Order: sequence, then C-alpha cells, then structure tokens
Amino acid sequence: MNYDLLYIVWNPPVKIGFVRFYALCWIVGLVIGYFIVQRLYKEQKIKDSLFDPLFFYVFFGILIGARVGHCLIYESSYYLSSFPRFVEMLLPVKFTGEGFSGAKLTGYAGLASHGGTIGTIIALLLYCKKYKISVLRVLDTIAIATPTTCCAIRLGNLMNSEIIGIPTGTDWGFIFSQVDNLPRHPSQLYEAITYLLLFFIGWWIYKKQPQKVGTGFYFGFCLACIFIFRMFVEFTKGGNFRLLSNPASINSDRAQWFSIPYALVGVAFLIYSMKHKPKPENPAIFEKKGK
Repeated sequence: MNYDLLYIVWNPPVKIGFVRFYALCWIVGLVIGYFIVQRLYKEQKIKDSLFDPLFFYVFFGILIGARVGHCLIYESSYYLSSFPRFVEMLLPVKFTGEGFSGAKLTGYAGLASHGGTIGTIIALLLYCKKYKISVLRVLDTIAIATPTTCCAIRLGNLMNSEIIGIPTGTDWGFIFSQVDNLPRHPSQLYEAITYLLLFFIGWWIYKKQPQKVGTGFYFGFCLACIFIFRMFVEFTKGGNFRLLSNPASINSDRAQWFSIPYALVGVAFLIYSMKHKPKPENPAIFEKKGK
C-alpha cells in the first residue's frame, strides 16, 4: 500500500505579492457575506439606503471585536503587560524597541471568532437603534450569511498553516512543513467545511421558511451550531494551536469554555423563536409599494 497517498504535504506561500492569503480570505469572506445580505434585504423589501451603513457597522464590529477578543482571551499576559503592548492590540503594529520605538507594520495577525461575535452584535445593536429596525430581523439576516465568512477565514488559517491539529497518529492527515513532518489533523479545514455546510442548511431552511426571519431562529441556529461544533473540534487541536504571528503554542482550551455560553445563548434563541412570531416592523424601513 502506498502510504504517500494518505497525507498531503502542505507548505503554500503565505502571500500573493504583498497581500497575505489570510487577509485575502477575510476580504473574500466579507464580500460574499455582503452580496448574500444585500440579496436578503432586497427579498425582504428593505430600503437600499439602509444596507450600505449595515456593512460598515458589521465590518468594524467584527474586526475590532475579533482583534480585542484574541488579545484578551489568548494572549492577555502579553498585551496587558505594558502600555505599548496594549497599543499593539489596537493598532496593526509591533514595537520592536524600547517603548514605542521600532514600530513595524504587521497587520492584525491575531483574530478570534468569540470576540468577533460580540463585536458584531454590539455593532448591530447600534445600527438597529439608529435606523429604527428590528434587532432580531437584522440578527437573523446577518446570521444566514455568517457561516460563509467563517469558512473563508478558516481557509485563510489553512493557507497560513496555523491553528493546526494534533498528530493523527496514523499515516493520513496534513503535513504542515512549516511546523514538522508529522501527519496532523487539518482542524482549519474541518471548520471551513462544516461552516459551509451550515450555510447551505441555513439557506435551505430560509427558502422553506422565510417568515422565521425576525424571530431569532436563524441567529440562534447559527450561534448554537457554530459554537457547539467549536467545542468538539478543539479536541483535534489538543488544547493548543499555533499562529503565524506567534509560533509558540497558544492554549485553546479556553475556546471550548468560551464557546459554552455562546452555544447556550443560541439554543435559547431557538427556543424563543418557536414560541414567538416576528414583531411588527417599522413601516419606514420598507420600500414603498410600486417602486
């Protein structure tokens, strides 16, 4: 038997020119989500003027939340050790000298989905308050598209050879050449495939039951499924993962613990959606008939 066929040697380039694959995957994920939500807004006959502001709220909410979340959950001892390190958490730079000297542009190399979720929710609450639109309607609409962005981000991690799994103990798996020569679980790929499947399932349900938008069902479904899966996929990482920005292993057991409240909130929204109908919406958010 040819065991060479059981594993994939993984060592792709990190950049295309000066653009990192990880950043490119983030952009692709957001663009895909942009067009999906735009279509959903049109199907719900929500005014076009309310869509573009939504994208900016989501973009900054997820970016700021994901960045701060990663720094506080996984590397708080570093980023809270001094004021210059705290500034590194907020700006895409790294200070290589004393204090604020030797600033090096690094980009936001560490981002966490737990923080990104909170950041997005806060941004959406602000958006809904300003534009007088139902919170549950917006949460449900965004949640339908969210798994596609999650999928793209994990593919970015795969291209970076980071957040890798533990050795499989057999002859199959991915050999991440930047790390070692052991066949390992491609945990990022497990997540990417699962999130893509969740999108198709959620989209199928939406096409069958569009009236559930505004009940919290799709938000609950997205939150519960993603974070319940996160609780299990972390076992393939063995309690640690590696980031390109931090070659040392970072403890990922925290991701499991932090996933529990998110999953419970998701389940709570699913239960709520079964007992409630969408609340009457502000008529001003809809396109006028005949337009």
